[in-house]
Amino acid sequence: MVQFTNKTAVVTGGSSGIGLAVARRLAAEGAHVFITGRRKEELDAAVDAIGSATPAPGDIADPADLDRLYDAVHARGKGLDTLFANAGTAGFATLEETTAEHFDRIFGVNVRGTLFTVQKALPLLNEGASVILNCSVRADDGVETFGTYSATKAALRSYTRTWANELKGRGIRVNAVSPGTIDTPAIAALVGAEKAEDVKADFAAGVPIGRMGTTDEVAAAVVFLASEQSSFVVGANLYVDGGENQF
Repeated sequence: MVQFTNKTAVVTGGSSGIGLAVARRLAAEGAHVFITGRRKEELDAAVDAIGSATPAPGDIADPADLDRLYDAVHARGKGLDTLFANAGTAGFATLEETTAEHFDRIFGVNVRGTLFTVQKALPLLNEGASVILNCSVRADDGVETFGTYSATKAALRSYTRTWANELKGRGIRVNAVSPGTIDTPAIAALVGAEKAEDVKADFAAGVPIGRMGTTDEVAAAVVFLASEQSSFVVGANLYVDGGENQF
């Protein structure tokens, strides 16, 4: 099915992991996708893998980078039909260990960055556009040492409801997707390559269906929320978690 022909999409954090999987699916179904990322080599490789894509190097925590992104979208002249606000960062720290720098870094990207990613897109969003925020099951489960990250995802869940209400008059649907434990390169980046496989095995043991999820499984859910197939879904939070947060 080619359901996004002549549509324009933006995927932040689109150079790897969930963002890359979503960008590939949207492009495969006809969209022209703008992807952001902080590392140029990874971004260029992702563009090659996606096909119909435009790179927008930058950091969503920097308003000037967001302005450059949306200037490029505006120059295409077709507005914006899908925005997947996916870019984020993470880090471990207990309550005792949390520093101002740790808090500011994670909230600065995940909450402040996502807020302005969506706000600056408003003039470009076409009627009937879809905005999807990448939340997380971590907003609900209280995993130790992940408190600041989890709090950012809870904030995004709250924003999803508010923005859905504020934008419904323009026919713009805002929803969230909450991945569970997904096998992405971010795991090795967080714990180190030498520990990654052991950590993944521990993660998989905690998922009811006995394995980690894939980025393609999350991408399928995002594409559903971006499409007309979800036309009566507004302000929702779709869990893609193998039952992790359901029992």
